[in-house]
Amino acid sequence: MEENNYMSTPSESAGCFKEAVCIDAMRVYDSCSDKDCLEDLRVYFPPDKQELIENASNVRLRSVDVITVYLDLEPVPFNKGFYSVDMTFFFDVCLDIFCAPNPGSVVVSGVSVFNKKVILYGSEGNVKMFSSDNSPTEHDTSCGKILPKASVQVARPIGLSARLCDAPPSCECGCRIPECICKRYGGCFETSRCRSVFVTIGLFTIVQIVRNVQMLIPAYDFCVPEKECVTSSDNPCEMFSHIEFPTDEFFPPRVGDLGCGCDKPHHS
Repeated sequence: MEENNYMSTPSESAGCFKEAVCIDAMRVYDSCSDKDCLEDLRVYFPPDKQELIENASNVRLRSVDVITVYLDLEPVPFNKGFYSVDMTFFFDVCLDIFCAPNPGSVVVSGVSVFNKKVILYGSEGNVKMFSSDNSPTEHDTSCGKILPKASVQVARPIGLSARLCDAPPSCECGCRIPECICKRYGGCFETSRCRSVFVTIGLFTIVQIVRNVQMLIPAYDFCVPEKECVTSSDNPCEMFSHIEFPTDEFFPPRVGDLGCGCDKPHHS
């Protein structure tokens, strides 16, 4: 990763700021991190892939990725300043399907859905804000109301296990999958067949509630880049000459070289 180098000013080198500046920024009012083990999430498949599931003898989880997360923010009644953040996670689940008597496997992808709710503090305000880049409609009564914003950061999920189930779950009548995700898989999903696939996923998340506020900060000066832009060449060999020799590929590093702290003494 390249570093951005900036020229230092006399005021910066002297250790004092030039002036106090008011900026408009998003401030984090509350946040939480979580580590969830999502057990027995059903995987939904389009009809043509579901036929493979019906004839499968075994499944193996290959990978899991997050497609998108839908967030909904609502004030908590009788608890001023607190908001419930409802999140719906959509996972792309890639599986190896084994069908006897075929010796090999077939790669199939489906969708799993997980719902999660957290309550965080986002403060409150009774003002409305309007700006020149907004053109509200005549019937938009909520226009200008300042509400906090919720966001979620998701690490790449860890696929833990997958299993086949011969009987459909009695309490599950299918879930609503957005049309944009259905188009990604070629159409609607099958939810009423006899066999299902369930996966267990490890999930790491950070949820935040932020508000737009004006803050006073010390300013040294404007950031003037010191580094000049280098024009890239169209010559592929010249570009290749700037790539370092991949020593680690030929001589894999030892455990102690990775800096994982394994050689540190353990404290009881």
